Amino acid sequence: MGLFVILFGALFSVLNPIGTVPIFVSLTQDYTKKERSNLSLRTAINVFVILIISFFIGQYVLTFFGITIPALRIAGGIIIASSGFSLLNGKFSKNRGINKKVEEDISTRNAIALTPLAMPMLAGPGSISLLIAFYQEHNSTTEIIFSSLSILAVSIVIFFILRSAHYLAKILGASGIVAVSRIIGFLTISIGIQYIINAVQDIIEKIN
Repeated sequence: MGLFVILFGALFSVLNPIGTVPIFVSLTQDYTKKERSNLSLRTAINVFVILIISFFIGQYVLTFFGITIPALRIAGGIIIASSGFSLLNGKFSKNRGINKKVEEDISTRNAIALTPLAMPMLAGPGSISLLIAFYQEHNSTTEIIFSSLSILAVSIVIFFILRSAHYLAKILGASGIVAVSRIIGFLTISIGIQYIINAVQDIIEKIN
């Protein structure tokens, strides 16, 4: 259960579905309540599929490219910390790949559940690298089960948050969402730095 909570907290901080609320609201202004609910469900399913594939197959990608775990941790830590800084500075959407061209494309497309909502806004490089490294340390049958359940739980929470996005936007307001995002951003930076510290410690232990 401890493993479940740890991974859930880490994923929730990195994915930051609360920070996605204003973007989701702006993309679905003209959607009906049913369409928003369906879009939220499809987005959550896509996030789950992306994360679970990253969790189970990511290690083979590392092996194929000859990438070591310390290297992955450092790279992932930098990406995660960068995402955290983006949240603190209010530049979350820009650093998640929502540039002007994508915004223009969105206006002419209906299928936005995969791109940009599921990826890169939610399941980005930070969460993917986090899961790959996590699997390397926790790969017993029990740990895999609890980790998979944690990924599922995060996806379910994402569904409910996106489904309630318009209500949350009204309740929290712009300033409330910014405040929550910055708190999550601080936690995300801490997670990224901890990943880098763990990688450096592993390197030093191997040298000694």
